[in-house]
Amino acid sequence: MRVRDAIAPCLPTASATPPTGPGWLHEIKFDGYRMMARKETSTVLLITKNGYDWADRYPALAEAVRRLRCTSCIIDGELVSCDEQGVPVFERLRSRRHPVQLYAFDLLELDGVDCRSDPVEARKRRLRRLLPRDDAHILYSDHIEADGELVFEQICAMGLEGIVSKRKGSPYRSGRTRNWIKTKNPAGAAAIREATEDWNKPRQR
Repeated sequence: MRVRDAIAPCLPTASATPPTGPGWLHEIKFDGYRMMARKETSTVLLITKNGYDWADRYPALAEAVRRLRCTSCIIDGELVSCDEQGVPVFERLRSRRHPVQLYAFDLLELDGVDCRSDPVEARKRRLRRLLPRDDAHILYSDHIEADGELVFEQICAMGLEGIVSKRKGSPYRSGRTRNWIKTKNPAGAAAIREATEDWNKPRQR
């Protein structure tokens, strides 16, 4: 089902190298599906990047959002499925036979208050306070305040997809922005998949 009033996500601008300097927060870029979790009293929607509700596909995650201690919220994040080492594996999402987690990295609304004009640091602090520490279905995506090149080098060494760097003090704006910069690991699974897959070929279900 398509959600008519879904908020379009903020989209990072691609770059071959990450931004440097003290004005940035750096987060792991997870290999999964972009998703917003929206709670309104007892109703929960899990909204994809294209505006479809997938709450019926992931009932355990929907229930975890329903249990959050708030009347309403909109959380932006990435839906992933991790292997035994805790590394997201995109193919596990395609099969839909594996447990999933939402790595939550932004908070757009909380208890009727629109948070999008607040600085990214303030939104993340509120998000961290909102999320439980012991729920395996919805996890807080922390950030690193260090040199962007060093962070990117370490993330690549771990075999992860890359990083998203976010300008300190920036608001949340739907659409493409240079306040968010994504730098992909060229040897990561996501980059290899995008380079080799034929996206026009019909997929088996």
